[in-house]
Amino acid sequence: MAGLNSLEAVKHKIQALQHQADDAEDRAQGLHCELEGEREPREKAEGDAAALNRCIQLLEEELDLAQEQLAIALQNLEEAEKAADESERGMKVIENRAMKDEEKMEILEMQLKEAKHITEEADRKYEEVAHKLVILEGELKRAEERAEVSELKCSDLEEELKYVTNNLKSLEAASEKQGISH
Repeated sequence: MAGLNSLEAVKHKIQALQHQADDAEDRAQGLHCELEGEREPREKAEGDAAALNRCIQLLEEELDLAQEQLAIALQNLEEAEKAADESERGMKVIENRAMKDEEKMEILEMQLKEAKHITEEADRKYEEVAHKLVILEGELKRAEERAEVSELKCSDLEEELKYVTNNLKSLEAASEKQGISH
């Protein structure tokens, strides 16, 4: 009778171990699914970071172009101002050419206005690009932070999965050992 009780106790123990092993395996599968679920947002965040980097590169190219246009506009402005000064001196020296000089000044003033307009437009575009760049850098930083957090979560989940897998193997080995010894 005592042998039956110990046999029942061993069977009960084996069932409990099998139940623990099943629970551990279910938990391992859950963690594996969670790991897979974390991988997708991380990859999305990395993709977002790459897209933002491309955006920043394009904005930097636009900024370079705007700066080149600004330099050209400033050079044109300087040339227009020099020409206007020369025209004024020419009017004082040669009065019989006053009418022609006035026409030349009007042309130069139009060029000056146009150059100023181009300068103002380039300044405005520069400010827009600089603002966009600041925004995109902030978004890039947040995307990189989300990617780092996701990588850390993945690493933690992988460690926990290894731990659960090792526990499961230990439980299975202990269960087989008890099954062999009885």
